[in-house]
Amino acid sequence: MKITEKEVRYVADLANLRITDAEVAKFRADLDGILGHIDKLNELDVSGVEPMAQVLFEAADGATLRPDVAAPPLDNQAALANAPQSGAGYFKVPKIIER
Repeated sequence: MKITEKEVRYVADLANLRITDAEVAKFRADLDGILGHIDKLNELDVSGVEPMAQVLFEAADGATLRPDVAAPPLDNQAALANAPQSGAGYFKVPKIIER
């Protein structure tokens, strides 16, 4: 499956990104590679493979998981301690949607 320049620009627009012509060409090649890999995966016969909810389905208890221990949440002051800008108890961020 070949992705077109128009599709790359459409996806960039959805993500509110401004990309150059060189970036369009690079992303087009990268996305073509990804879609080609997905096409190869779709060719595999998985009719005899049972669906899994997660990779650790039959692993030992806690094989790679840490214990789920409740911890107190951050208070407002601690959450905002390293914020570049804050005010009135909130994070301040620049306005990004101006369409």
